[in-house]
Amino acid sequence: MSVVTLTSDIGLQDYLVAAMKGQLLQTCPDTRVMDISHRISPFNLPQAVYIFKGAFDYYPAGTFHIVLINLFDKKHDHMLIARFKDQYICCADNGFITMIAGNQAQEIIRLNLDPTLSKTTLNVSAAFAEAIKSMCNGAALSQLGPTAEDIIVKNNLQPLTGADYLEGQIIHIDNFENVIVNITREQFETHRAGRRFAIMFRRNEMITTISETYADVPEGQKVAMFNSAGYLEIAVNKGNAAGLFGLQGFSREQLVQSATYQQLAYYQTVRVAFE
Repeated sequence: MSVVTLTSDIGLQDYLVAAMKGQLLQTCPDTRVMDISHRISPFNLPQAVYIFKGAFDYYPAGTFHIVLINLFDKKHDHMLIARFKDQYICCADNGFITMIAGNQAQEIIRLNLDPTLSKTTLNVSAAFAEAIKSMCNGAALSQLGPTAEDIIVKNNLQPLTGADYLEGQIIHIDNFENVIVNITREQFETHRAGRRFAIMFRRNEMITTISETYADVPEGQKVAMFNSAGYLEIAVNKGNAAGLFGLQGFSREQLVQSATYQQLAYYQTVRVAFE
């Protein structure tokens, strides 16, 4: 039995997610359909990459992942299917593949869309479902479309670096309002090089130790740790860090509205100073 996952910025307020699952059950009745998340902020590729990548490594070879994020950023006549770590990622040609895989994808093909059909979410998901059905029946990925020679390339959101600092962006705020920053443990330790550090955010807030669990500090106190995905997390033990400190996540609007970026950046960044 093949596994198919769904990731989107659609939300759960209407019928679309249920309709896509119905499509898959009709087209590929022997597949097991699972959700990664449908609560990605609209068009937010950095957040989508963080959430998707955190789940991706736990799925077995041969898993199919349908990712419907920023689906119609461009007026494409095709979608992409990539083989990466022997799993398959189905998504729009919007940079998501390179943000996940860099240049390490084993194979990428263009899945041409039917020009007689309108470019709707359900028509795109139906095309992915048919492609998955073909592969489940033994077709090779290369049989589904031409090699994608020229795709949109985007790099994952990286922290700013200096000799004595790292400055990261808040890429996700979870259900407990814990704040996730795009600084990995590896990046932190490499730049730290054994030095003392201070994690600074929102005016004079500062943390000078890395904890293993929330319970390492008293209830109501702020704490910094590296979460299960290996990213820096700012939290409050049994509290809500984002709400308490007025922190906000990265948004797509920052890419196109410089004034908004200047206004919000202070509340969306976390700086680690080394000495």
